[in-house]
Amino acid sequence: QSWTINTSSVCESVLITQWPRYIPCNATDRAEIHCYQNDTDYEYLYWYRQLKGKEIQLIVYLLAGNPNFESDFATGFEAVRSNTKQWSLTITSVQEKDEAVYLCAASHTLIVFSYRLLTEAGKNITLPIVKIIQPSANECREQKSQKGKRRKTLVCVASDFYPDHVSVFWELNKQSITDGVATDPAAKMDAATGNYTITSRLRVLPWWSQTVSCKECLT
Repeated sequence: QSWTINTSSVCESVLITQWPRYIPCNATDRAEIHCYQNDTDYEYLYWYRQLKGKEIQLIVYLLAGNPNFESDFATGFEAVRSNTKQWSLTITSVQEKDEAVYLCAASHTLIVFSYRLLTEAGKNITLPIVKIIQPSANECREQKSQKGKRRKTLVCVASDFYPDHVSVFWELNKQSITDGVATDPAAKMDAATGNYTITSRLRVLPWWSQTVSCKECLT
């Protein structure tokens, strides 16, 4: 029998890279997940787990490379800090109960929090769906008539998430972009579902041909 371990990342205004995104596993396999803080050297490093339909649980936090596991995860897991910026979580023998989303985080002070405090009774945490919307046909036609002087607008939409502790940012060559960016000051709630949406717009010159990405993080 096999299962899939999904990974994501939580951040406190920290740019974090986590890999791999998915880990197909068989029973008793050894599964390793890694995180890297790109622009910071924070000492407090975390691993969380969210089982399907359940709240996020803290697995372990590391300080000065020393792991401090929660009681429910005292066996079957290993956590190490391989260098100043990188840390890893290992499930030593994967079982069916380990199928979940695993998340990492980093902070400059100890933040051991429970997402139970952030959610309403009976409502599960939902990670966002992120997509980039290309410039509209009308915008492109207007720019042709004005000889390309106006900028095009790319729109990043993170939708259908709960709670509202999500921010989005743009990247070019793994570097954060701020020039030409306008982001909603707060997420907006859909009255029908109770979930949230947040958007960010990036204005670029018509002849711009770089590849950009839009990413989300829990805050």
